[in-house]
Amino acid sequence: MSPRKLVLDGQNLRLADLIDLEKCQPKLKGSATDMMRDAVATLRKIVDEGRVCYGVNTGFGAFANRRIERDAVEQLQYNLVRSHACGVGDPLPNDIVRRAMILKANTLAAGHSGARPQLAETLLAFVEHDVIPVIPSRGSVAASGDLAPLAHLSLALIGEGEAVQAGAKLVGSEVLSAAQCQPIKLEAKEGLAMINGTQISTALALKGLYQAERLLRASITAGALSVEALAGSFVPFDERIHAVSRLEGQQRIARQFRQFLTNSEINDAHADCDRVQDPYSLRCMPQVFGGVWDTLHHAGEILGRQINAITDNPLIFGEDVLSGGNFHAESPGFACDFMSIAVAELGSISERRTDLLERQINPDLNMFLTTEPGLESGYMIAHVTATALVSENKTLAHPATVDSLPTSAGQEDHVSMAAWAGMKLNQICNNVAYVVAIELIAAAHAIDKLRPLHTTPALEEIHSWLREKISFDPKDHRHDVEIEAVAAAISRGDFDRFMTDSELTDAFQR
Repeated sequence: MSPRKLVLDGQNLRLADLIDLEKCQPKLKGSATDMMRDAVATLRKIVDEGRVCYGVNTGFGAFANRRIERDAVEQLQYNLVRSHACGVGDPLPNDIVRRAMILKANTLAAGHSGARPQLAETLLAFVEHDVIPVIPSRGSVAASGDLAPLAHLSLALIGEGEAVQAGAKLVGSEVLSAAQCQPIKLEAKEGLAMINGTQISTALALKGLYQAERLLRASITAGALSVEALAGSFVPFDERIHAVSRLEGQQRIARQFRQFLTNSEINDAHADCDRVQDPYSLRCMPQVFGGVWDTLHHAGEILGRQINAITDNPLIFGEDVLSGGNFHAESPGFACDFMSIAVAELGSISERRTDLLERQINPDLNMFLTTEPGLESGYMIAHVTATALVSENKTLAHPATVDSLPTSAGQEDHVSMAAWAGMKLNQICNNVAYVVAIELIAAAHAIDKLRPLHTTPALEEIHSWLREKISFDPKDHRHDVEIEAVAAAISRGDFDRFMTDSELTDAFQR
């Protein structure tokens, strides 16, 4: 398959462009390079005339009032990058770094940062040649931008950083050689333009958004299987109920459930049962999942703008150089915190349905879905694993953005903590993939236990697909391997194929 083309101009990047960058051939639009050169010319004029400009011929943060002499302007940028490379912890995943490099190149391409095209072109060469700078995951408060992690990215451009390519470690000049580039020799403001931005926080938020969408779709699939396995009613998904809610997300989710829950031998078999209403975790899925859809839609709107945002400081507009605070990542931080709450709820309600699957509320199933109760434990401890992860998510879902510690001797006195919000969101998504996987496995197992009765045609297709991944074993067996396999399928988006409502798969592909 030939590499996907991607042209950057700082204005027209889409969320869909950033989903998969593994085989990508990005480049700058010609008009973008012209704008970048114009901004560079403005900066050079300022330096030559000796006009005071923050970050160009002044110190940074609390040192903003210190004037830097003309012959030290370039050294200032090297000092900035080297001193800010203070990240710690495990390296960021490759997909996060790829997105961050595209985002950084895109913001430079807008021509408001005063960086030469060579910087953006080098970042894009890294992406094209799959050279992934090693960026420690911890150390950003996301105001003034993601300083520490972006400093590590910047080191790679000047021949002083580390990277990996095809699993091989690269150091110093090897990084640039692998990308077929020459080391960048920093000019005025270029170090600041590189490290002063929200690209790491935004890349983390994007991964969380993409994973959350996949988790929502897998949750609908799992929930529909559980309705059947638990002899649940189809009435709570009636169109009339959801029309009067006036909520778009809820109506979309209910419509998808109606596509899954059609004619069914299992449903017919309990048509005359004496259960009046199902528990909330079955009956209220459209309401809960609809709230998740609305939340993700809102986050998508925010991040769809953020990926084209110019987030460094100061910014160049013609002959004017203006200082502001676009590096403050409060909006993407809020989006991550809101998504964290929503995704945690997907896990919470899934765990409740797994509990129901083990409680024998369907009299045709044994406790814990066992074949020989007592002799076997069935899915007893698989549910315990889900419970442990849901409990962990309750702590992780506490919003990061409500916290702030002043930095830089009080000059940077309110920060967003958006990077941590993004890190937590991604951990919650990982946890929920396992929780929903456990429900899917247990519900599929219950469907098998109800044979020879069949579920709906749509759910039979899903069940058969699952059985191609994991085989049915009616006796006690280890569950970890099958949980990993189904969780991986969820994270890849394998369950997207079963959605019939295009808005559930296309709404965020703007």
